[in-house]
Amino acid sequence: MSVDKSGRSSPVDFDLRQLEIFCKVVELNSFSKAADAVCLAQASVSERIATLEKMIGTKLLDRLGRKVAPTTGGVFFYRHAKKMLEMKRTVCLAMEDFLGLKQGEIRIGGSTIPGEYILPKFIKRFRKKYPLISVTLFIADTGEIEEAVLRGDIELGIAGSKNSQRNLDCKELWDDELVLVVPAQHRLAKKREIPVSELYNESFIIREAGSGTLKIVEGYLNSSGSKSINSFKIAARLGSSTAIKEGIKSGLGISILSSLAIDTELKAGVLKAVKIEDVPMLRKFYLMTDKRRTASPLCRAMLGFLLKV
Repeated sequence: MSVDKSGRSSPVDFDLRQLEIFCKVVELNSFSKAADAVCLAQASVSERIATLEKMIGTKLLDRLGRKVAPTTGGVFFYRHAKKMLEMKRTVCLAMEDFLGLKQGEIRIGGSTIPGEYILPKFIKRFRKKYPLISVTLFIADTGEIEEAVLRGDIELGIAGSKNSQRNLDCKELWDDELVLVVPAQHRLAKKREIPVSELYNESFIIREAGSGTLKIVEGYLNSSGSKSINSFKIAARLGSSTAIKEGIKSGLGISILSSLAIDTELKAGVLKAVKIEDVPMLRKFYLMTDKRRTASPLCRAMLGFLLKV
């Protein structure tokens, strides 16, 4: 409890907006990042946190240079604040469902391949069915998509590998094939299939750590008894399939990519796809949601749409 000027204690009080701002500061470890997330000026966020601490009667956050960390009291308060915000969200979703609302914005996420090459066309079809729903698509590597779903930043995510996170519900969605990709003039371009041993002397481009594609490639190489990908002559690690394609075109090296990512280049004859003997690299994309959270009506509409296409 806080104490007024007369020395009398006053009851602890706060509002839900203060809880939202406080939780965002804790989650992002930053006043400036939290201010962007809640669409307020940084000074306003600092002022509201100061007011909240005064109303609670204890310090909730420690300012550690540019970073912010919750105090012991802040950790305790954050745990209960998250429960209250989840209750608010549940009530709002229940009312939206009751009123039959099918308008608003839904935030979804996709790892590089589904995010850049698959989801845009499905979002177009979804919008044709639900013209009043706006879709925001967040694209990142598989690990970031999983974390975004668990944090509640996005309602659903689609990625090319399945994590063992117990709070994630993963459903199989689409199939994909990984192939060796080389420039059209490369010595391997005229071959349909090659042994994995031919790759070891080639300059190779791979995705960054955390990429679902990289995990799948490493898994298939290990299961086939081949050398690990670290035994290859790594020319570069690039952060997206688009960057890798440009690297291949420029002669930087060759790589293994989703066949979906190179469809345009294959049709134009710029790149060639080659299969690797005894290493059939097939994978699935998974639709991920957080088991702990109640899906909004908009999320349920998107889930139903994606699971039927």
